[in-house]
Amino acid sequence: MTFKHNRHKHRFARTAVASFMVLLTTTQVFGAEEAASAPVPQNEVVARLQAALAAQQKQLDALQQTIAQQQKLIEQASQSSLRPNLGSVASVAPMIPVPAKAIPVFPAPQAAPAASASKNPCEAAPDSNAVPAYLRLGSTCIIPVGFMDLTSVWRDKNAGSSLGSNFGSVPYNNGVPGNLSEFRFTPQNSRLGFRADGDWKGTHFIGYNEFDFLGTSASNGIGVTNGAFVPRLRLFWIDVRKGQWEFLGGQSWSMLTPNRKGISALPGDLFYSQVVDVNYMAGLTWTRQPGVRVLYHPNKTVTMGVSLENPNQYAGGQAGGPKITPPSALAGYLGSQLDDTSSSYLSTPNLAPDVIVKVAFDPSAKLHAEVAGIERTFKTYTLATNQHFSKVGGGVSLNANLEVVKNFRVVTNNYWSDGGGRYLFGQVPDVILRADGSPSPIHAGGTVDGVEWTINNTLLYAYYGAIYAGRNTALDANGKSLVGYGFTGSGNGQNRAINELSFGFNQTMWKNPRYGAVNFMGQYEWLQRSPWYVAPNAPKAAHDNTIYFNIRYTLPGSMPNF
Repeated sequence: MTFKHNRHKHRFARTAVASFMVLLTTTQVFGAEEAASAPVPQNEVVARLQAALAAQQKQLDALQQTIAQQQKLIEQASQSSLRPNLGSVASVAPMIPVPAKAIPVFPAPQAAPAASASKNPCEAAPDSNAVPAYLRLGSTCIIPVGFMDLTSVWRDKNAGSSLGSNFGSVPYNNGVPGNLSEFRFTPQNSRLGFRADGDWKGTHFIGYNEFDFLGTSASNGIGVTNGAFVPRLRLFWIDVRKGQWEFLGGQSWSMLTPNRKGISALPGDLFYSQVVDVNYMAGLTWTRQPGVRVLYHPNKTVTMGVSLENPNQYAGGQAGGPKITPPSALAGYLGSQLDDTSSSYLSTPNLAPDVIVKVAFDPSAKLHAEVAGIERTFKTYTLATNQHFSKVGGGVSLNANLEVVKNFRVVTNNYWSDGGGRYLFGQVPDVILRADGSPSPIHAGGTVDGVEWTINNTLLYAYYGAIYAGRNTALDANGKSLVGYGFTGSGNGQNRAINELSFGFNQTMWKNPRYGAVNFMGQYEWLQRSPWYVAPNAPKAAHDNTIYFNIRYTLPGSMPNF
């Protein structure tokens, strides 16, 4: 190092000068004695030598003081010419000292503006005492979103639905699946993603991304040799708000999904229950799909919004849901007009996006209430007569949650539609087809009601959920056979009602803002489905019992206040 090298050089110089002066003095004394013609007494020689050494010591002391002063000036000059805080992390002293000539002098770095000087806390000076709850990239804050789950599930009927419950396909007890139970472990509900927040000139933006591992795998050996569970995109959207206006675009929870707060798209502000079941509750109105929405905030209590979301005219068959029975002449090309899960990915024609409007009221943190409506348009074509048919469907929902006493909440979510069965987890088809090919919407409704109670680190919940599918039938072209949904003679998969009772707990075992949290969860679920038509000697209903246990580690992280 340069400073250490300079100190060694000055120490060597002092030693060399002192030695030279002693040698010079000794030489002068003895040289003078040899030049004298007369001999000098012994005691006089010693006295002369002592006097010379004393004089020399005074010279050495003065020389050392001068050298020390020069050394101090050199060090001050060298330090003042270094770049301030070069390589420093927490200390104000340089970690990598550099010679003055090697690096020019730069102005000292200025502290970031204080939080009060900027509306963006991601531009504020870091607080050394605060927990590092988020990452900073430029003027944007980023937090990881995710948790790692290990879930066990047991059912007394082998529904074959893996982790989530397919409510509409609970096995009857007169078949093999209805007489076998199932058990499995799975990590599929684990979740990864990120959230980015920032504020630019008074405009607040949020970017949100989320994946899980519930995607469909083509591997037949997934339970034999390799649990190759496939990542699946859940959410990917950006939200921008300035003043009273807000805009969101991307794949998000449908705006028809009940909220706990405002009309926010953030998962924590939505109601999709507290259950472990990844398909949530029978009767819950929800989907995740791409779209755009515009929100208006006239005040802190009211939020109004309208969204345009991805349409899909649906004939049933998804997530264990029943299919319609089409007219015989149209059966061959049903999948090319309505989504009955037999057509290829997103090949179903649609006339226009689904239009959803919503108004939410939040007079206090204890009460949230909302009303929403949806309009849907269906269009079909008949090749035999070269005719186009269109039909408008719609629905309405009324939802609320109320904190009756501290930490004890009552929730109710209610939905009724004419052609909106797809939004009930696909458990009811949207429309049937008449003999001429024209669509006719099916009435469908759902409800989820219950209580949530937080006691210290434990959350307890209990819910009742239900789905109702209306009967809608028509005569085939022969004028005798019935087609549609729920007619006499229809299959026992065309359900009239699905009922669910669920209760459970979520226990926070340990949490730390620096290291995350560990939770232990449990859920009991009772499901029952009843068909419109029961054949002679056939079971009138099917039901099953499901038990979940789940251990979860949640990543640390939280956003600063904007």
